[in-house]
Amino acid sequence: MPTRGGIIVAGEKKFGTAMFGFKRSDVNAYIERIIREFDQRLKEKDDENAMLKFQIKELTAKYERLSQEAEHLIKDKEKIAGVLMQAQEKAEAMMEEARNHAVEEKARLDKLLESEKEKIVDIKRELKSLKSQITGILSRYQQEISETITNIEKKEQYYTTEETPNENESQDSTENENQTVPEDENMEIIDDETQAE
Repeated sequence: MPTRGGIIVAGEKKFGTAMFGFKRSDVNAYIERIIREFDQRLKEKDDENAMLKFQIKELTAKYERLSQEAEHLIKDKEKIAGVLMQAQEKAEAMMEEARNHAVEEKARLDKLLESEKEKIVDIKRELKSLKSQITGILSRYQQEISETITNIEKKEQYYTTEETPNENESQDSTENENQTVPEDENMEIIDDETQAE
């Protein structure tokens, strides 16, 4: 790279030469320019740092807010978990109690059903016995009624054979019958009254 009688420094700045060294004006101008550029860059860095600090502050606040929310969520989750656990334990206890009650109720109903079955068997047995007794009583009453009817028919037949064609004889016979009753007939009447009783 040509120097054209000057010295190349950093940034390719060229200083002219003069007696006893470099030209003062060039050096001062370069220094001033360097200072201005440094100030500009420093200002940019300060602005950048301020922006970064602001962002950090915002992120820190957001982090703290999220941390608090997370802490609240964890506490709420723990509360919900505790409530759910209590509810589950209570539900399990209720289910166990319901199962025990159902078992007890089933045993009670089975016992009651067995007792009712026994009562039904006893009632059927009593009904059968009662039916047999009623049948016997009805049969005896039927027999007594038949015997009573037979006795009545015999009496009617007896009175019919005793009648005569003559009115006088019939009247005498009637008077005699009112006064005297054959012994056999008295016995039949007594037997009928005894059977009727």
